[in-house]
Amino acid sequence: MDRLIYTAMTGASQTLSRQAAVAHNLANVSTAGYRAEEHRLRAVQVQSNAAQPGLPTRAFAVDASTHNDFTPGPQIYTGRAFDMALQGPGWIAVQAADGSEAYTRNGSFELNVNGIVQTRNGLPVQGDGGPISIPPEVKVSVGVDGTVSVIPESGAQNTVNVIGRIKLVNPPEADLVRGEDGLFRLRDGSAAPVDERARIASGYTEGSNVNAAEQMVTMISLARQFEMQMKMLSTADANDRAAAQILSAR
Repeated sequence: MDRLIYTAMTGASQTLSRQAAVAHNLANVSTAGYRAEEHRLRAVQVQSNAAQPGLPTRAFAVDASTHNDFTPGPQIYTGRAFDMALQGPGWIAVQAADGSEAYTRNGSFELNVNGIVQTRNGLPVQGDGGPISIPPEVKVSVGVDGTVSVIPESGAQNTVNVIGRIKLVNPPEADLVRGEDGLFRLRDGSAAPVDERARIASGYTEGSNVNAAEQMVTMISLARQFEMQMKMLSTADANDRAAAQILSAR
């Protein structure tokens, strides 16, 4: 009885957590550069500090880890100079709100009023010497290695000036953790080195790697799993009532 109750109760609770993760994935199905996440569960035995703990009859489900799907998303052509999609593995470094270095695959950038290249959320894009500043009245082009060049729209229009290079990194995926802001960071909090092999395509954005159909099927499966676990709790309650009636009759 104990095993049934603990397994069904904790299983239902963790199933709700997995449903929340699937709902979050579906909400970001159109978010550029988003990486799908999945919660993995495992069963553990209840530990007792009693002098005589008794038999290990109680077990419950726990959220063991969060798995991030790093499969690249589709590349979408936009034609904007400040839209960039990574070709293959790699990440674009940005300065997070707390001043630390974070990484994203969302290459849909814009200029603020001071000419700083930033994300849609206002986070500066990191260059080889800090945030990249674009002077006014210039045409911007970005090379495959992240080099940012500008051409004046007036005067000597054949003069190309290199003003910086976007920091592209490629740390091991196992060392990356997702923050509450959706950005990835190194597990130890350090900054990843520049990867000379990382390449980007200007005028493109990378779409989300969430498979909407697959996530909907998962959501339906989790809903049925939750119903089954609640049915197990109802069955355990019915068995307890029947046993109590038999004992009271004696």
